[in-house]
Amino acid sequence: MDKKENGKAPVKVQKKNKKISSKLLLYILPVVVVTVLVLVTISASMSKRRMKEMATETLDSSISNQADNIEAWLSENLKYFGTVKHTIESQKLSEGEYQDFLDSYYGYNSNSPKGFYIGTMGGKLYKASESDMSENNVTDSIWFKQGMTRVAMAYGTAYTNDAGETVISATGILNDGTDEIKVIGADVSLNKISIIVNSGVKMAKASSFLVDTNDFKILAHRDFGIVNTTLSEGSSDPLLAGAAKSIASEDYSSKEIGDYMVAFKEVSGTDWVLVSYIPQNIILQTVTQLGSLLFIIGAAAIILITVLILFVVKKVIAPLSKISDNIKSMSEGDFTIEIDSSSNDEIGVMGNKVSEFVASMRKMLTSISEESDKLQSESDNSDRVSRTMYEASESQAEAMKQLNETVDQLATAVNDIAANATTLAQVVADTRDNSDKANQSMKETVDISKKGRDDMEKLNEAMGDIADANERLVDSINKVGTASEEITNIVGMIGEIAEETNLLSLNASIEAARAGEAGKGFAVVATQIGKLAQTSAESAQNISNLIEDVRKLIEDAVGQAHASADSIKANSDLINVAVGTFDQIYNNIQESNGLIEAMLDDIQKVDDVATNVAAISEEQAASADEILATSENMVEMANDITRSSQDVADNSHELAGTSQTLTSYVQKFKI
Repeated sequence: MDKKENGKAPVKVQKKNKKISSKLLLYILPVVVVTVLVLVTISASMSKRRMKEMATETLDSSISNQADNIEAWLSENLKYFGTVKHTIESQKLSEGEYQDFLDSYYGYNSNSPKGFYIGTMGGKLYKASESDMSENNVTDSIWFKQGMTRVAMAYGTAYTNDAGETVISATGILNDGTDEIKVIGADVSLNKISIIVNSGVKMAKASSFLVDTNDFKILAHRDFGIVNTTLSEGSSDPLLAGAAKSIASEDYSSKEIGDYMVAFKEVSGTDWVLVSYIPQNIILQTVTQLGSLLFIIGAAAIILITVLILFVVKKVIAPLSKISDNIKSMSEGDFTIEIDSSSNDEIGVMGNKVSEFVASMRKMLTSISEESDKLQSESDNSDRVSRTMYEASESQAEAMKQLNETVDQLATAVNDIAANATTLAQVVADTRDNSDKANQSMKETVDISKKGRDDMEKLNEAMGDIADANERLVDSINKVGTASEEITNIVGMIGEIAEETNLLSLNASIEAARAGEAGKGFAVVATQIGKLAQTSAESAQNISNLIEDVRKLIEDAVGQAHASADSIKANSDLINVAVGTFDQIYNNIQESNGLIEAMLDDIQKVDDVATNVAAISEEQAASADEILATSENMVEMANDITRSSQDVADNSHELAGTSQTLTSYVQKFKI
């Protein structure tokens, strides 16, 4: 049972509607938020990268300045030491005069507190009287061995002297005109260098340390506890381990090591490398603050944009809300509403169309109401007329039944006479029908054979087109074969050039070998050219082999194309034979069709005779049948009039009910 049978009306679920402004905000706000966040992220990322670049540039500038200061300080002292050495050599002092000379320069240079000293191959040591320098074995000392390697004064590697101080010695061979080899030197304390290293950094909170690349000893550092220690890649400090790795690989580019930004600088004239570093969190501190500020600005921008979007959306869709209320009133049947269509945009167009619809509905409902009243009046008139027709038709039907019984007896006798004459005419008619069918079948066969002949001719033309296309394909393949032969010639020429290049490379290698040391670089180039020539020759040979394979494939394709052409020609001959056969079939069928048409003419004559005989008999039967049929038709018409009168009455009642229903529907609308 359905809901109506249970006496329950179907429950209509009320669909929850959402506002357009809410939907627009739902779609627009995520796009705005994502766009702002992406812009803020990109800005923060670019700021971070730029801050790192600026920090690296500043750190490089700072370390270059420190290295220049160290170099200038060392150069200034070395220049002074060289002047003193030159003075001794130019005065040709004797060994007895060394003491007075060294005493006169003692304390003159504060960077060399122990003054000058001179060592001889005999193991003697000359120093200033006030100097506390001591050396147990002069010739085994580090400074003496370093001085023996050079004539001009130069700095050696740092070492720890007998007093436990880390110093570097500026030493050189003293040429005083005697045969005995002597070395003059002066120790320089690294305290001044430590001051330059620790205080010369331009960047705030940046630090530096100095490393000797000969033994990886740390010469200067802000933490005095690691001075004179060895820098190692196995250090527990990631900064020191990373710096050791870079120095060992001679990679002195600025880089990130651990949590530090690190720069390297070689000190000219020494084997020292200055390392400057600064923690990355200090560099990125400003970026972090800027990122926070950008995110705050982005959040404020999102809020402001949201308010603006909400204002604009509400402003734009306000007329649409009014139209929505009007449409809701129309759905409830109220067409007395007035639509505001003053807007000049799409919403205004919508208002105009809704206003036109309301006017059209008012006019249509008024017309329906008027027509419903007219329909009610006409249905009442139809009901009265149908009752009068029903009474008259019942009387006529009773009289026609009596007339029908009399005519039926007369028609039975006449029909028996006509039946025998009709049988003969029917036999002749059946024969004629069968002949007509045979004639129609023969005509269809003629049309089919003609169409088959035309199709075979079209097939013959198509085979000709295929043969022409096959010949063009053979020509194209032959052109490809000609092009492959030309490519083979070019590849052969490339191979010859590669062989000549290989010979030239071999000759160049021989000439480079003759040139000795000066020709080593040229020999490497010649060898590479020889390898290149060998590779080119092998590639040329491979290309030649591939082209030979292509040529064979082209020959196979040409052979297959010729075979296809022969097959197409043979098929064309067979099609020509088939066309001739179809011509013979078509002619034979045409002759058979003529014979069948002559036979039909004879049958037509027999049919005419039989039809005349049957017609005479059937005229009498037809007259009786017509009288009987007329009587029966009159009875049936009387019955039909009776039924129609009843139907008209029923329809009049239904029409009256429909008119009342239509009027009740129209009355629901307010116009």
